[in-house]
Amino acid sequence: MTGADLEQDLELALAAATEAAEHALWLSTRGFRTWNKGSTGTGDSSNPVTSTDLEVDQLLKERLLGARPDYGWLSEETADSPARLGQSALWVVDPIDGTRDYVRGRDGWAVSVALVVRGVVRIGILAAPALGKTYVATPQGATLNGKPIAVSGRTEEAGMRLPIDSAFALARLWPEPWKVEPIDKPNSIALRMALVASGEADGLIDGRLTHEWDVAAASLIVEAAGGRVTDREGQPFGFNKPEPDQRGIVAATPALHARLAWRLETARAALRRAGVALPRDG
Repeated sequence: MTGADLEQDLELALAAATEAAEHALWLSTRGFRTWNKGSTGTGDSSNPVTSTDLEVDQLLKERLLGARPDYGWLSEETADSPARLGQSALWVVDPIDGTRDYVRGRDGWAVSVALVVRGVVRIGILAAPALGKTYVATPQGATLNGKPIAVSGRTEEAGMRLPIDSAFALARLWPEPWKVEPIDKPNSIALRMALVASGEADGLIDGRLTHEWDVAAASLIVEAAGGRVTDREGQPFGFNKPEPDQRGIVAATPALHARLAWRLETARAALRRAGVALPRDG
């Protein structure tokens, strides 16, 4: 793929993500159906999906695959196909990342679009219209609403800002006190990662199993902004895998990454010793 090809794909992806995000915002004011995945009933919010998720997924598929029919497709809301494994270029999409916030009328959701080429993310876009924010990244850098962004560069753990619940920082999981500053936590894991990229947060940890569509765009945004992103075991993310899963997230300024990874493993070990099941552990 040439630089010109990448530029054309960036224009295509940004236009599609922007249109999809504006449509999702419009639908949020017009009403939508909500149900729990794996259920025919409604009202269960443990794993919600909405008619907006499906409508936005279809819109993105029409725009992106309509223009690039030889690219593969991986989306949270589309049945997976092994055909994608044989394609060098792949769109990785989460139509609404942060569906719980969308359902509740909150602003912590985004449309996530990434282009993966031979297992590496080359384009990452997060469009969060309720926040008035659009993050865009290529290997050359990351922007927020067209302006360059960078991670905070913080080196001291004490006082670092994390998008976590206060109870987690205060939990009796740590062999030593953890003096951090919890900040607002959007439901969208991708937007939490974007907070690290923009310097509004200094790091993020999550030990649960995630999926490629959750983190593809956001991982490039963080890395292009100068941060470091790995799974909970310190391994770099891989994409377009047969099982499109990631084993947790550690995203941070480079100086704090190792310390946050240690904190995450400390918490997981304490929970295991206490016999607490780790949901979506993978």
